[in-house]
Amino acid sequence: MNTGRMLYTTALFPILLPVALHAQPCERLSQLASSTVSITLAKVVDAGNLTPAGSTNALPNLPPFCRVAADLKPTPDSDIHIEVWLPMAQWNGKFLAIGSGGWGGSLSYDEMADALRRGYATSATDDGHTGPSASFVVGHPEKLIDFAYRAEHEMTVEAKTLIRAFYGSDPRYSFWNGCSGGGREGLLQASRYPDEFDGIIAGDPANIRRNSWALELAVQTFRDPEAYIPPARYPMIHRAVLEACDAKDGLKDGLIEAPESCNVDFKSLQCKASDGLDCLTARQVQTAQTITSPVATKTGKILFPRVEPGTELRWSRLAGGPQPADLFLDEFRYVVYQDPNWDWRSFNLERDSAKAHAIDKNVDELNPDLRAFAKHGGKLLLYHGWADQQVAPGSSVEFYKAVLDESGGLEQTTDWVRLFMAPGMAHCSGGEGPDTFDKIGLIEQWVERGKAPEQIIAAHKTAGKIDRTRPLCPYPQVAHYDGAGNIDEASNFSCRLPK
Repeated sequence: MNTGRMLYTTALFPILLPVALHAQPCERLSQLASSTVSITLAKVVDAGNLTPAGSTNALPNLPPFCRVAADLKPTPDSDIHIEVWLPMAQWNGKFLAIGSGGWGGSLSYDEMADALRRGYATSATDDGHTGPSASFVVGHPEKLIDFAYRAEHEMTVEAKTLIRAFYGSDPRYSFWNGCSGGGREGLLQASRYPDEFDGIIAGDPANIRRNSWALELAVQTFRDPEAYIPPARYPMIHRAVLEACDAKDGLKDGLIEAPESCNVDFKSLQCKASDGLDCLTARQVQTAQTITSPVATKTGKILFPRVEPGTELRWSRLAGGPQPADLFLDEFRYVVYQDPNWDWRSFNLERDSAKAHAIDKNVDELNPDLRAFAKHGGKLLLYHGWADQQVAPGSSVEFYKAVLDESGGLEQTTDWVRLFMAPGMAHCSGGEGPDTFDKIGLIEQWVERGKAPEQIIAAHKTAGKIDRTRPLCPYPQVAHYDGAGNIDEASNFSCRLPK
């Protein structure tokens, strides 16, 4: 190497960049301000632990890096905060952008730390406001656009500018990693800015229209005190669901591999005599049926798919009361009605979902036409937990099928988009099923080596110890037990189409 501008010899064997080859010192990045960009911090952070301001959690074992913070104002009403972390040594030549959850409002430092340890230059944003509430939207329509997609795009543009200035070269690969709200953000970036990323990881994407679904379930569950199911009864309901559906995949293991084919008649749990923890009242039976049914209009038009069987232990997220979670409620009191005192009991599914859609459709609605992203060479790794208690898993199945339709069918798309459904996995993580897998390693293999994932080996841990592994299969395939060997070892399963 002669001048330090060549960062690698081939895509597969990077030569990591030593400190001496930085194009300019970290502190000098503060001079890169513009009319829309203010650099508020540019300093070297030594190796060790870091506790960011406002956080109580220390980020351990970080390598030395150049920490840059900036304020972005693409519109007069914007106030987007970002951070970009640049390895001082052993940069892998790549960039990883991190998504946000919920309504944003903070930076995902844990995920940034993980990316930095892997050798990535990385960035995150607060989506243009501070705090988890959506109150920032009231009187500020531009901030809703910042939250939806503009903050992530502006962050990415600025991060790449800083990478180029610091290392003297563009990143050779750019990736996105996000779950829930971050999954939604990744899909919006793929459709609106198809040349921005080479690979996108989008988990449990939480489309804003999900909030109409959540509010309808709340109205049906909380407005009538007799309809409420105490969480103490969840384990009983869960046992009944497993009894009805667990063995349908050919193996009784506490997981429902293909919950789409599972339909439970909760009337079998109705109390025969006095009310107790081992049964449901007639009104509670109706609630259980409502939770596990799609939300539909009076004419039968389905607005959002159901919570799948297997989620019962976590129903409190949607039906725990005494009122809807702020995450779901904020859409209507701040975005739709712009009234913090709006009464959720007045929610009307058809009227209010239509009002919400009219606002969201040109801002936050997911577009399944990702052909431009595919033409750019982008790869999209979608995943979703079948036991997701917060975003109905069928919404990702619907989106994936729509992507196939827009792109010409399965044969034309399997080389650039795949969906993996995780049995027993809750929202982004947790639950009874294997929920831990190396998403970043998978997207690297796919983008850099052209090796599309045929299956994903996921692990479940109890008290920090792996006690089960299982293959996650590309939808619509499911993991079938081969008939011999330990049922907690992935090697004894094969991916096949369901019976």
